[in-house]
Amino acid sequence: MTIFFQFLFWACLFLIIYAYLLYPVVLFAAWVGSQIRRDLGYLAGRQERRSRPLPAAELPALTMLVPAYNEEAHLLDKLANLSELDYPADKLQVIFISDASTDNTNQILSGAQQSNVEVIFLPERGGKPSALNQGVLRARHELLIFSDAATLFAPDALRTLVRHFSDPEVGAVCGALQFRGSKESQQTEGVYWGYESMLRLMESRLGATLTASGAIFALRRCCYAALAADTVIEDFVIPMNARRLGYRVLYDPEAVATEFAAASVSGEFRRRVRLAIGSFRNLASFLRIPLPTFTRVAFLSHKVLRWMVPFLLIGVLLSNAFLYANGFYRAALIGQLLFYFWAALGFLFREPMQKIRYGLVGYFLLLMNVAFLVGFFRFVFGKHQATWERAH
Repeated sequence: MTIFFQFLFWACLFLIIYAYLLYPVVLFAAWVGSQIRRDLGYLAGRQERRSRPLPAAELPALTMLVPAYNEEAHLLDKLANLSELDYPADKLQVIFISDASTDNTNQILSGAQQSNVEVIFLPERGGKPSALNQGVLRARHELLIFSDAATLFAPDALRTLVRHFSDPEVGAVCGALQFRGSKESQQTEGVYWGYESMLRLMESRLGATLTASGAIFALRRCCYAALAADTVIEDFVIPMNARRLGYRVLYDPEAVATEFAAASVSGEFRRRVRLAIGSFRNLASFLRIPLPTFTRVAFLSHKVLRWMVPFLLIGVLLSNAFLYANGFYRAALIGQLLFYFWAALGFLFREPMQKIRYGLVGYFLLLMNVAFLVGFFRFVFGKHQATWERAH
């Protein structure tokens, strides 16, 4: 039994360290090698590697889809933001889909002044997948832009996204999301998102972009398959379907949008539970999608292994407890307990801990893994719903 618990301890610990630390190191090394090859290729052939912005006459027509449920707090800013976009209004169809909103969302949308804005008022709440399906049916153009009601695009974001579609092999282009939020969200989700953005950037340079932010990405309409009513992670399902069809998925960090983060970790917790449900539900189908070798490595390392971390944390803690008699393992157990104590301090003393740089990171990491654990059990026992609401 001692050998078994030692194996379990080291296996779980290695996978946790690999998921958060070693995979980024592997990714960085691969990215550096790829960058050197690109630079040498450029010096040899002098071929421009960047996609150039398209002149106004060549800009394609777009349809932007904006699902909304009770978004009265953000809609006026969203409508104003549409007027600030550096894109010809006659080439941009904007469709808002109100998912049976019960606040002033419908009244605000009914009063929208922009001539290129259309609104679909759904009489019954069907969830975001249903709203997107209805929006795509109304779309008049072959390039779709997905956005959220609380997302504000940089003026050049649309031009930046669409420049890549001159390549017929590109099926989806994901933009970069910046967050506005409370001091707590900046200390938690903000820190974590900075780490995630770094990984996404390196993966994109290696052709291994996996997912989009549902707040800003572009898609060829032929890559869109009607979403099932119980789809939760549509911003993962849609790009993966493009890959299934043989198209490339890109990430462009220069296509920037800003969104409001959940004001507290508890709001983010609810979102992560839903994310976990969708992740486990679609895992089997994702594994069947043919992917290039490194993209497969990225998917298993960045996604699947992260989804397994809650179980690995339990494994390393329990095995460590059984090995307590050994001095090394006793020290390791104390180290784990200190981590959980740090997380508990973040939970109990959130405001004072905000004054310490990275003081809330332990609390955030632990709660997000607990959220995935909760999501797993809700997936197993079928306790979930397809409708959505913004995290607060």
